[in-house]
Amino acid sequence: MLAPVPPPPSPHPATAPARQIDSTTLLGPRGEVFIIHREQVYRLRVTSQGKLILTK
Repeated sequence: MLAPVPPPPSPHPATAPARQIDSTTLLGPRGEVFIIHREQVYRLRVTSQGKLILTK
């Protein structure tokens, strides 16, 4: 009987493709999301013209 083959190693973060997520999925029905980065809170939202704006 053969031993199971181990999964391949994970790609190095620097060479792995960047993740993509649809803005409607990210922002939800309110059209905004709060992001915590280095203990700071940022707000990402959709403007009335349909553009994205990130504010601290």
